[in-house]
Amino acid sequence: MRIRFLGAAGEVTGSSYLVESSQAKVLVDFGMFQGARGDDDRNRDLGDLKPEALDAVVVTHAHQDHTGRLPLLRGLRAQLHATPATVELSRILLEDSARIQESEADRENRWREREGKPQVEPLYRREDVDAIHGRWSALALGNSREIAPGVQLRFQEAGHILGSASVVLEVTDVGGMSKRVVFSGDIGQNGMPFIRDPDLCAQDADLIVCESTYGDRDHRPTSETFEELAEILRQAAWARHKVLVPAFAVGRAQLMIHAMMELARDGRSPQVPVYLDSPLAAKATKLYTSFCDLLDDELQNACRVGALARDLAIAKPVLSGAESRELNTLWEPMVVIAGSGMCNGGRIVHHLRHNLWRHGVQVVLPGFMAQGTLGRALVEVSQGHRSHVRVMGQDVLVRARIHTIGGLSAHAGKTGLLEWIAGGYQGKSKPKLVLTHGEPDPRHALAVAAQARVGVTAIEPMRGDVIEL
Repeated sequence: MRIRFLGAAGEVTGSSYLVESSQAKVLVDFGMFQGARGDDDRNRDLGDLKPEALDAVVVTHAHQDHTGRLPLLRGLRAQLHATPATVELSRILLEDSARIQESEADRENRWREREGKPQVEPLYRREDVDAIHGRWSALALGNSREIAPGVQLRFQEAGHILGSASVVLEVTDVGGMSKRVVFSGDIGQNGMPFIRDPDLCAQDADLIVCESTYGDRDHRPTSETFEELAEILRQAAWARHKVLVPAFAVGRAQLMIHAMMELARDGRSPQVPVYLDSPLAAKATKLYTSFCDLLDDELQNACRVGALARDLAIAKPVLSGAESRELNTLWEPMVVIAGSGMCNGGRIVHHLRHNLWRHGVQVVLPGFMAQGTLGRALVEVSQGHRSHVRVMGQDVLVRARIHTIGGLSAHAGKTGLLEWIAGGYQGKSKPKLVLTHGEPDPRHALAVAAQARVGVTAIEPMRGDVIEL
């Protein structure tokens, strides 16, 4: 058998791996490339991947960098396997993604028509999303299923977002030789509020494929991060500042709402108005209370008695574009949580365009910002490396205060990743280790640390590389 790396190799986005045996072809994730020039071309290019030849597709979780290209699998006859929560979240995220693709293409074509240029097509349309809706097949964490000839699938908790899973594949070739391959998906932090802690890597694998997003550093302790957030909210209330928070619609948005509610309840920060400026995040937030068993022990009971739903309801959903634009005319203490998480699209870009140049604005960056995104440019502002950023084609002087609070990241830091990897070496086997889903420096730092921890030289593939077992 062999594994071909189709994305997230030497970068953080575009996760996708093709597992091929003599009996089957299984695709694990098919994520969107984000943040770099030329990503539209890369997203459209399926290379020699033939959707009709796939026997199964496995999805680790609903984020766009893992699911965003699934509607491009036109002609797919196989089923898409995911946990029940991931199935529900993926449906609404992909529908929203198609709407955005169509809207951006329409806007671009209006300008092209005036200039006499050829029209452009969206990456995919809503009918492409509809075409795969009926192919979803839910599999609960811990259960096993044969998904293709000679391929057994089992999901285990990844602790990243609602429904996120690591993937364990038992692949048997003709002749009876079997190999166990584990894909981490995105691994969450231990001890974070909201989602359960991740399970350790499955034992007795022949190959482990692990993410390395934060492979070179650990996050600040959660207690310090909560105190920093409380101080930002206290300052905002006292100085009547507006606080902008770019957040992924699934995971980060709900965690930020919960964190602010906890701080206000404990008297550590004032209760300022919170606006959830993302119809998608509003839909996703409702789903969180439908999967109480996936939440951490502390929140499960609160979920079942309705207390969690009441907490999340403190964020007023902003549904229409007109309501979103009106927020830019208001000057009072408030928190605006809007997508997208890396500031590379969505309503947060419009808020940044109208507010970055102003005094009296604070921007909280609560997670990883990939190279080439507006979010990464704002991180560089906070580090003193630049004073301007480019927003919607215009250079904007940043007068707003920029805060990075990575302690609320949904990704494990270096120590957590090493602990997860080490779990796979507690059994009888000494598997090969492959590191993906990380920029070159963090990935290599994790490879060095893993060599010291488990005594294995990690493989660091690039896109298109193939590993044979």
